[in-house]
Amino acid sequence: MNTKLLASNKKARHEYFIEQEYEAGIVLKGTEVKSLRQRKVSIKESFCQIRNGEVYIYGMHISPYEQGNIHNVDPVRTRKLLLHRREINRLIGATKEKGYTLIPLSIYLKDGLVKIQLGLAKGKKIHDKRQSIAKRDSERRIQQALRRK
Repeated sequence: MNTKLLASNKKARHEYFIEQEYEAGIVLKGTEVKSLRQRKVSIKESFCQIRNGEVYIYGMHISPYEQGNIHNVDPVRTRKLLLHRREINRLIGATKEKGYTLIPLSIYLKDGLVKIQLGLAKGKKIHDKRQSIAKRDSERRIQQALRRK
């Protein structure tokens, strides 16, 4: 399997507890794949919702392809995600529970196909975020000490 990371949402892992992860395809139009191959994508401000039994991503920005013409589309349009019916049903049940949301974690190429990794997440409280920061800082110090040796 050949995978190439295009973009990741590092803030999501800081802001949320990720309970489960799902891999989904994305319905793309025009020259969006060419822009993605150039890594001109941002998922930092994006989120997912389930409407009419389908999963959609909002706020994902794919810059227009520079050599594109009339085939370029709106950079922040709503895009449909491709999941199995049983996965969508699980997500519907989970997002109806209090505090759970569906957020994009990363977007990547897998064997030439664009995939997005979604996380079923629950928001962290302020004290949880402080613990995450302290853990990250201690891991950085350990890695720096190991590099010095």
